Amino acid sequence: MHERRPGLDPAVAEVRRAVRAALEGRQGAVIVALSGGADSLALTAATAFEAARLGIRVEAVVIDHGLQQGSDAVAHRAAEAARGLGIDARVVAVEVGSADGPEADARTARYAGLTGAAAEVGADVVLLGHTLDDQAETVLLGLARGSGATSLGGMPAERRDATGPTWLRPLLGVRRSATVAACAAEGLEPWADPYNLDPAYTRVRVRERVLPALEDELGPGVAEALARTAEQLREDAAAFQDMIDETIEDIVEHAEAGISISVAALAANPAALRNRIVRHVVESEFGVSLTRSQTLEVARLAVDWRGQGPIDLPSCVARRVGNRIEIVARASAPDRRRLS
Repeated sequence: MHERRPGLDPAVAEVRRAVRAALEGRQGAVIVALSGGADSLALTAATAFEAARLGIRVEAVVIDHGLQQGSDAVAHRAAEAARGLGIDARVVAVEVGSADGPEADARTARYAGLTGAAAEVGADVVLLGHTLDDQAETVLLGLARGSGATSLGGMPAERRDATGPTWLRPLLGVRRSATVAACAAEGLEPWADPYNLDPAYTRVRVRERVLPALEDELGPGVAEALARTAEQLREDAAAFQDMIDETIEDIVEHAEAGISISVAALAANPAALRNRIVRHVVESEFGVSLTRSQTLEVARLAVDWRGQGPIDLPSCVARRVGNRIEIVARASAPDRRRLS
């Protein structure tokens, strides 16, 4: 373990250690996503310091969503702060759509902007400033939605897209209070996003009301416990995924306009694995996520067959054909019933 140098603020040292662990062994250029808030600013400062020692080129990218008056000025101030830390910086303006709600649409636009910037810079890695507190909030939101173990696993510390960069979250073990303290110790002035205090957003209510209430009622350490839970569930999910990949090779075949699954083989698996197989093959083939009720209805075609008709799912239809379950594009199965 690296010792803290005399005079180095403990919060600065903690953030730097986290970034160092994420960057060691990597080569080439990296992007650090900078909003101007305390988390991303502390991350940028630590990345500038550690990357210089490791011989890694860094560029900060500030995404201007254009959702607030004066957002361009805020973005350029953040970029100047990064340049003051000795690294290059750019502002990328994005257009936020209106398909999935303001938070999801802004996130989609943000990641697209970061992906494009990484490609232009030639960076294979993008560092994101999510903290342990963000992870705890994500787990609570997943729990409230009842969206299963995959959602409760929270955000991964590292994720590689099929195309595009690797996304790193070095600060998932660092509390938000540490990033605030690190900025103060280094004389950095974070920007306070008014959206982060707007109770109209569910995540803000979780941050400002729910987590503090849990800490008050259950005692300190709730956020850390939620983050540990996420880590354990991610390990479980990875093990399940290995089992799913092995099983799918044996029981799934291509069918006209879709896929087919062996009824006997699917029914022979435990419910947890069976349901994950159904969700996985539908998402892989058709790019849609099934709800739990939809998943269970498809599984019933194997384990509780009573002559049910075709099941209408997003973008596809599931139906029992002999000893197999066929999941095909909607156009190829005109007779079907809708399942919500």
